[in-house]
Amino acid sequence: MLEQSAASHASSAQRTIRMESAAVAALEQRIGAEFNAACDLLLQVRGRVVVIGMGKSGHIARKIAATLASTGTPAFFVHPGEASHGDMGMITAGDAVVALSNSGAVQEIVTLLPLLKRLDVPLVSMTGNDQSALALASDVHLNTGVETEACPLDLAPTSSTTTALVMGDALAIALLEARGFTADDFAFSHPGGTLGKKLLLKVQDVMRSGDAVPSVVVTTSLSESLLEISNKGLGMTTVVQENGDLAGIFTDGDLRRALDERIDINDTPIGQLMTIGAKRANTDMLAAEALRIMEENEISSLVVFDKNGNTAGVIHLIDLLHAGIA
Repeated sequence: MLEQSAASHASSAQRTIRMESAAVAALEQRIGAEFNAACDLLLQVRGRVVVIGMGKSGHIARKIAATLASTGTPAFFVHPGEASHGDMGMITAGDAVVALSNSGAVQEIVTLLPLLKRLDVPLVSMTGNDQSALALASDVHLNTGVETEACPLDLAPTSSTTTALVMGDALAIALLEARGFTADDFAFSHPGGTLGKKLLLKVQDVMRSGDAVPSVVVTTSLSESLLEISNKGLGMTTVVQENGDLAGIFTDGDLRRALDERIDINDTPIGQLMTIGAKRANTDMLAAEALRIMEENEISSLVVFDKNGNTAGVIHLIDLLHAGIA
């Protein structure tokens, strides 16, 4: 009996996913002139984009406003019910409104339409009914309607809220790209937590420099080089020419190969065993980018160069772990 119940749960979940996936796929076919017009309208806004919605659409509207705000389009959410009791003052000339309502007839939003017209505020709507009061009053209408909700009673907002959310994301990303919004811009809006660290920390902020960098000259014996590696604790060392220019690096991988070949560790100079042309980073590179290079090449450290091409230090996976990047 329990097994039958579990199978029924899984079947229900799969049906829901299929229905919502189909609704989103159908949405793609509606992207065209109206969507372009909505983007052009929002790009011209001098003030803020005010996103409104009631009930479940209100929850989606809040998320859309947050996504817009974090991707270069200043935006905030206003509850349409509260707008009729004072919060209408939060909407000013120079703003634009994005209104969500699957029916396009929710009373709390329809009540605001004359006031928005009086303010001469441009209105973009997302509804499932092209002939609804909200759609007809809008400067641009985006149809996010679905044939049926995933709810078997066709009552609970499910597929319709998913399509509205996806349309909101599509708007936000289109506007992001149109504005030339960069990772640095995104970091400014996300200074806290792990995301902020990944976007704000640069290699120069976490790298080893000066005496903390393991370094030996090309003529140093392998045995002496191993002492330097041990003392600095990074499992590698840079190898430099007599004039200080970088010649290569020596890692634990190089050591394994040397031992396999039964090299005399006391007489063999490190210059004969080092790796030339190692992967590198630069001081202005994001620390997250340095991590990507390490992961793609299955290595644990990078030599860091400054803008003049001089060796500035070394960044190790341990440094990234301590900084909360990895």
